[in-house]
Amino acid sequence: MLNHRFRVSCSRLFAVCITVVASLSMPLAAEPIIPAAPQLAASSYILMDAETGQVLVSENADERLPPASLTKLMTSYIAEREILEGRIGLQDETLISVKAWKTGGSRMFIQEGKMVSIEDLLRGIIVQSGNDASVAMAEHIAGSEDMFAQMMNTYAERLNMENTQYANATGLPADNHYTSAEDLAILARHIIQDNAEFYPIYAERSFTYNGITQANRNSLLGRNPAVDGLKTGHTEEAGYCLAASAEQDGMRLISVVMGTSSEEARAQETQKLLTYGFRYFQTAKVHSGDEALYTARVWAGNSEQVRLGLEEDLKLTIARGAEGDLSTVLNIEPVLKAPIEKGQVLGELLVRQGDEEVTRRPLLALEPIEQAGFFKRIWDYILLFFFNLFNGN
Repeated sequence: MLNHRFRVSCSRLFAVCITVVASLSMPLAAEPIIPAAPQLAASSYILMDAETGQVLVSENADERLPPASLTKLMTSYIAEREILEGRIGLQDETLISVKAWKTGGSRMFIQEGKMVSIEDLLRGIIVQSGNDASVAMAEHIAGSEDMFAQMMNTYAERLNMENTQYANATGLPADNHYTSAEDLAILARHIIQDNAEFYPIYAERSFTYNGITQANRNSLLGRNPAVDGLKTGHTEEAGYCLAASAEQDGMRLISVVMGTSSEEARAQETQKLLTYGFRYFQTAKVHSGDEALYTARVWAGNSEQVRLGLEEDLKLTIARGAEGDLSTVLNIEPVLKAPIEKGQVLGELLVRQGDEEVTRRPLLALEPIEQAGFFKRIWDYILLFFFNLFNGN
């Protein structure tokens, strides 16, 4: 976390403006030089900080493209939500239908009329990229693949995946079945954060079912020790695609590369993105959610002060070496009167990097302040009257 020192000034309206300047324990280096992002041999790509959601690199990231088996990221996401929310269990079993058994393309090799556990199906989807497993899971959760596709679209809307529409659970070519690199990065971020319990499955190098062992098609697993997920995809229409995530030095990145020419190309182009992100950027913790950023005067309360802070940790993606450029400004309501509820918005925090505004966050009361007794309130109102009078209000 960055250390800070505060400069406080008050306007005639008593609005408090506090500038927080990053204070480092070492001399400030010259402004970091960041080269242009790599240009990839791909139709579309994006690089995102998984923690902050900030996009570091993008090219045609909102273009609607066929996703091939990257579709299965939504299939697995929904299955994981169903498990976590208690509607199905890992040890539940489902009867494999003729449709699931006959589904072509990459397969888990489940057999019609056999019972298969949800846990095996989940690994069949994530590790083996089984189309048959995806259809079986869809039928178990929603009754049919068509109904499951409706669920997929509802989830896509809920996750603000604005350039996505699903027609099936597998990614096999279909009309009106598309997504974008940006939407896939958003989905990957939700898998990592919402379904953390299941995320280690995406790093598994192989899975054996019915005596058949199949390797994970993500060739960066093992080749790059920082990479621990997520999923590959390929059809003639989509080309070779890869959604990957990697963690290094406390920073997690998500990359999505779509429309490359080969398995090796999608791995190489992904590696270029990840190398660039880790080399030139970092995830910086600017303020803690439980940190009191300022203590403000309260009128007519059983306490004369209230601590102000943020709802949660504030983290930003910044260039390596750019910590000294960060400054924080707190704009606080000019007059705070009790009662005040915990979590009540009492101002705003602005973060700037140099002259550029980076983010704004609401500034909240960290504890409740109840009204004072009658005589204390009268005395405070008298003081407040003269306070306003002498300050020109």
